[in-house]
Amino acid sequence: MLTKIELIKQHQNCEYQSCPNPPKIVIESDVLPDLARFVTAEAIALHLELDLQQIREIRCWRYVMLVVAQGITTFVSYADIPPILGVAAPTGKDMLVWRKRWKQHAQKAPEFWVNFYAGKFRQSRTAAEMYRWGQLVKAIKFGLTQAAVQCLNSFYAEKYAFGHF
Repeated sequence: MLTKIELIKQHQNCEYQSCPNPPKIVIESDVLPDLARFVTAEAIALHLELDLQQIREIRCWRYVMLVVAQGITTFVSYADIPPILGVAAPTGKDMLVWRKRWKQHAQKAPEFWVNFYAGKFRQSRTAAEMYRWGQLVKAIKFGLTQAAVQCLNSFYAEKYAFGHF
């Protein structure tokens, strides 16, 4: 479990805050699940099929997040959010939580994860950053469909002429 202070420190260093008016992330619990370190407004926007600017606030509670956006207020599970760079890498415990959640999706990650990582590959400014994203995808590719892995491989190989991850 993460403490409130650890999560705040991790989110101060995250790169998703490139949005002109990033949604406010409010931590309303002293103890949060380890997966809370992956929470980004960008991933939540993709998951809920919203524009980033529509999200006003993300309230992190002990077991779920409450997302307040224009015209919608909904709960989101921490297990729905893909891992990111800039925080501790996914652990075996994280992967077990994802697998349990993915039982609803034929044992695979939600489709928006592919769009999330394709966007991260496109946004990479350097070969080193692209490589780090590729290594992260490699660690979780067990949860992606074969078609999703091929799609991400094409983005990965296209930008910096890397091989497959």
